[in-house]
Amino acid sequence: MLSFIARRTAAAVGTLFLSSVLVFLAVQALPGDVATQILGKDATPDAVAALREKLHLDRPAWERYADWVGGALHGDFGTSLVTGGAVGGEVTTHLANSALIALVTVLFAVTGSIVLGILAGLHRDRWPDHLISTVSLVGMSVPEFVVATVLVLCFSVALPWFPAVVLYGPDATVGQLLPAVWLPALALAVVMAAYIVRMARTSVIDVMATEYVTTARLKGLSTWRVVTRHALPSALLPTLHVIALNVAWLVGGVAVVENVFNYPGIGKLMLSSVQNRDLPTIQAIALLSAVVYVVCNLAADLATMALDPRLRTRGRTR
Repeated sequence: MLSFIARRTAAAVGTLFLSSVLVFLAVQALPGDVATQILGKDATPDAVAALREKLHLDRPAWERYADWVGGALHGDFGTSLVTGGAVGGEVTTHLANSALIALVTVLFAVTGSIVLGILAGLHRDRWPDHLISTVSLVGMSVPEFVVATVLVLCFSVALPWFPAVVLYGPDATVGQLLPAVWLPALALAVVMAAYIVRMARTSVIDVMATEYVTTARLKGLSTWRVVTRHALPSALLPTLHVIALNVAWLVGGVAVVENVFNYPGIGKLMLSSVQNRDLPTIQAIALLSAVVYVVCNLAADLATMALDPRLRTRGRTR
């Protein structure tokens, strides 16, 4: 087991290293000159050169990468080219706001989708299965910004139950943001849950057809006990990685939804940073996205090992 954890952790660290290199190179390859964009087209060559020296843009790429990674390991992602503040502080503030949406989304999407997937799998080819499969297929086909727009029309315009946009800045309190969290979370949960439902349904159908589940039924165990004690742990194994990928997708998917609702989260910060060419902030958010993907996949691997005894005993049976 320790060997399994060590291999997965080493792979995660290596993936993060490669991701940091790709993020840095991709940002540096963006067209145009940062110093010229900050000072404007009418800036003198001396002023542009002075700003490039101040921003260390005149140094070799490998030196700038080493400085950036070294600072990132200590929580220092540089200074924003737009606000002049610390990038780490701005990203942390916006990330905390997005975490509120992500938490509600995961609670609704994961819990609801697993229940619906199990229900569809247990009632294969009957009306609950057809209904759940049709709804999940629609959820997979419709982009999240369309879902968000429909929710605004329904629950902010036709039925004014929730605010359509957020009027507070990134320093808003949880109490101020909480009324505006539900529609963005629901829009993301609809899209996210659709994929998990499909995988959970398929896994339940496959597991319910196995010999050990058939044996448990022949012993006279109730359907509830067969599902919870025998079928569900095995059915969750392939579903965990789909859940992990969808949780990691929230970092990118939340950007579109936050823009629709004017929500002061990490997605809105990412869009404004791209528009203003705030390279340090773009790099920090891109690296954060890579970290989330790696951590989610590592957590899924460890959870799979915890649920599958074959992975824990593989080394002892050789």
